[in-house]
Amino acid sequence: MNRLALGLSVLLFFGFSTNAQDKETHGDDAWAVRSTVTNYIEAYYTGDAARMAQTLHSHYLKHMIHGGDIPIREKTGAQMVAEIRKNGPADLPADHKNELVTVLDIVGDIASAKLVTPGWTDYMTLSKVDGNWKILSVVQRIA
Repeated sequence: MNRLALGLSVLLFFGFSTNAQDKETHGDDAWAVRSTVTNYIEAYYTGDAARMAQTLHSHYLKHMIHGGDIPIREKTGAQMVAEIRKNGPADLPADHKNELVTVLDIVGDIASAKLVTPGWTDYMTLSKVDGNWKILSVVQRIA
């Protein structure tokens, strides 16, 4: 009977220990995803092309949806970085340079996040590459 109790105790301990580690890893990933998205938008606001480039996956693609008669436009990572390098800081009033980042889901090395600013909302897919979260795609709805 004592061996059974000891065996169950060991199983329960390792079960709870693994579950706690999974939650800690998920929390670390959520923080890292939020940080990547924040670096992305702050790089745009400040005109920091190098910081922007660090957030983008090599296969990054952005779709911009305006609504109405304006067609959907696309932009690659190279185009994003070149545009920021050329134009510098975003020409927006200070009260429009704020954001709300929400991590929607993380499964393995894929995450989804939502970025809300006063002028648009971005729905993002991120991929973990060599331990770092990179933005793979953005669908942007412009207000």
